[in-house]
Amino acid sequence: MSKSVHKNGSLQAVSLQFFVLVGFGGGAETQALLFAVFLPLYVLTILGNLTMIVVITLDTGLHSPMYFFLKNLSFVDLCLSSVIVPNALANIFSSSKVISFEGCATQLFFFSFLGAIEAVLLAVMAYDRFMAICSPLRYPVTMNPATCAHLVLGTFCVGCLNAIVQTSLTFQLPFCSSSHISSFFCDIPPLIKLACADTTLNELVILGICGFIVVCTVLVIIISYGYITVTIVRMQSGSGRHKVFSTCGSHMTAVSLFYGTGFAIYGQPGGIESTEHGNLVSIINTLVIPMFKPLIYSLRNKDVKDALRRLGQRHSLVKKSGWCQHQGLC
Repeated sequence: MSKSVHKNGSLQAVSLQFFVLVGFGGGAETQALLFAVFLPLYVLTILGNLTMIVVITLDTGLHSPMYFFLKNLSFVDLCLSSVIVPNALANIFSSSKVISFEGCATQLFFFSFLGAIEAVLLAVMAYDRFMAICSPLRYPVTMNPATCAHLVLGTFCVGCLNAIVQTSLTFQLPFCSSSHISSFFCDIPPLIKLACADTTLNELVILGICGFIVVCTVLVIIISYGYITVTIVRMQSGSGRHKVFSTCGSHMTAVSLFYGTGFAIYGQPGGIESTEHGNLVSIINTLVIPMFKPLIYSLRNKDVKDALRRLGQRHSLVKKSGWCQHQGLC
């Protein structure tokens, strides 16, 4: 950060070497309770998303564009939680709750990077469902492996561009003497509160970029599901409708959770100035929802349940064969 002096009224900018993540208040008992809640949720998040990645990778029945995108979504959710939660867990029992300037910038970069990827990836998944349901004959040609790889690469490019702009604009601001961030991780709204300069440009750019990404992805999702709805209404087969609802229902649940919590944190009036109300929603967004997504996609999807069953049977056969050889019976 620049060591030059800036002034905004009576406030003077300083060169901060670290930030303090205030997070949640309370005494030792409250902190212990938070740790007891956060740790199991994080472990379940890791296990659930890793299971989805492994099952989709190993089961040839799931080697289709829809599950390719779902595997990438599980990877993004796993990374998103891992960017935030381990440091939050370490800070719960830390007396200082300090994060370095560089560490804070890195955390914000990856949070912005992964958040944008997830938004675009959800739109790509909606387009994939549109092609599969509304143009089934063209689907294998349109959504070929090369196209799917390019679409995922495109989501990573959008995420990288978003993260570079958001992080560079935020950390070029002059910060005042207070280094206390009113959150449990480095996010843009609480960081902007620490600046002792006019942040109008930052807020406009943030709203512009995020608004562009949200509007474009939501439009793709709405248009895709509009066509899907018309196709479902025209279907004569009840089993066909049920299969469409089972796959699209899971995706729409994930979309609703993602955009619902995002709006609760960033979309309300005064969201930039006030972040206290967002701590609980941030936990839901970075920990609870990534934990539930594997359950949403597995419990509501027959293909995934069948793949999990086959993987379990394969594991049992391998284990039984190993025991048999160990006992010298086969």
